[in-house]
Amino acid sequence: MRDAQAIDIPKRLIWEAYQHVKANGGVAGIDQETIERFEERLGDKLCKLWNRMCSGSYFPPPVKAVPIPKKAGGVRVLGVPTVADRVAQTVVKFWLEPNLDPLFHADS
Repeated sequence: MRDAQAIDIPKRLIWEAYQHVKANGGVAGIDQETIERFEERLGDKLCKLWNRMCSGSYFPPPVKAVPIPKKAGGVRVLGVPTVADRVAQTVVKFWLEPNLDPLFHADS
């Protein structure tokens, strides 16, 4: 296993990702923490997430499994991440896209 490596993530990217997650809404993950509850200590939680992501020590928590019925019968399982993990995933998306999108063909 590789040692964790420090990554320079601007704090504003964490804030922008949080705003994006909040605008999308969504339900609580396995920790039962809603966006409203996450906001109760927003500064602390975003700072903790930023520190862990920058230091390479962030590990995502388990996702909540939610069965969704299919029209043709049966179910499919949808994984619902925690609010903090949705913020972390959005940070990665915002950080990667500007650097990787130019490498792909316009039609891909």
